[in-house]
Amino acid sequence: MSRKRLITDSFQVVKKEGGREERKAAQAQSPSQDLVQAESHLQDTAQPDELEILKQFDLSWQYGPCTGITRMQRWERAKFLGLNPPTTVQDLLLKYNKDPFVIYSLWHEYTL
Repeated sequence: MSRKRLITDSFQVVKKEGGREERKAAQAQSPSQDLVQAESHLQDTAQPDELEILKQFDLSWQYGPCTGITRMQRWERAKFLGLNPPTTVQDLLLKYNKDPFVIYSLWHEYTL
């Protein structure tokens, strides 16, 4: 009976230097960096209560339809038309202008 072929029979085995010990040491050195990155990431994303304010803005039809445009475009259109959109929404949109959960409305993933 012949031996079953393995994928490792076709390729040369290459072992890396160090191994687990070096990776563990690298991970042990960076918890403070991870914490700083996590804190900066939290500052760039909206909190759930802020997202709720934006959601209510999306659901409020008095400012016109929100499909096919960003929240900021909708807010500016409502302001131009004299509909008095909430300034808190504009503040949140300017504060979190890189967060996709803030930029786009609830229905941005749906096709028109």
